[in-house]
Amino acid sequence: MSFIKHFTLLALLACAGATQAADYTSGNLRISQPWARATAPGAAAGGGFLKIDNKGPADRLVSASTGVSKLVELHTMRMDGNIMRMAKLENGIELPAGQSVELKPGGLHVMFLDLKAPLKEGESFPLRLKFEKAGEITVDVKIEGLGAAMPAQSHHQH
Repeated sequence: MSFIKHFTLLALLACAGATQAADYTSGNLRISQPWARATAPGAAAGGGFLKIDNKGPADRLVSASTGVSKLVELHTMRMDGNIMRMAKLENGIELPAGQSVELKPGGLHVMFLDLKAPLKEGESFPLRLKFEKAGEITVDVKIEGLGAAMPAQSHHQH
C-alpha cells in the first residue's frame, strides 16, 4: 500500500472515530452530533441541533435544559412567504417508530433563550434531553461557527 493510500485510510478511520464519539444512546434512541451555532456578543438567544434515530416504538422529546441559558424550548421554524416564523412546540417533538428526526437550521431545533453568555466557537456545554419513554440523557453540545449550516465533523463523512 502506498504511503498516500495508507495515510488517506488512516485519516478516514480517524474521522469515523470522531463521529462515533458524538453519538449517545438512551433506550431505543441514538442521539448524534449535537451542536449549536456560536452567537454574537449580546445575543439573547441561540439554537441547538442534533439527530435522533429511533430504533424502537414511538417516543417524544418532551424537554431540554442546560446551564448556558435561563430557558430552553423546543421549536419549529418555517418560512411563510418571506417571513421566518418560529413557534414553541408545546407537546415536544414526535419521534416516530423506526424513523430518524433531524433538528437542523431552518426546521426543528432547541432554542436557548436568555443566554447567560455568548456561545463561543470551539467550546461545548452539556444539554439534558428528556424523552417521554426513553428517559433522560445528557449530551455534549459542540459550538460551531456563527452561521454554521452543520457540525464541522459532518464534512468528513464520505
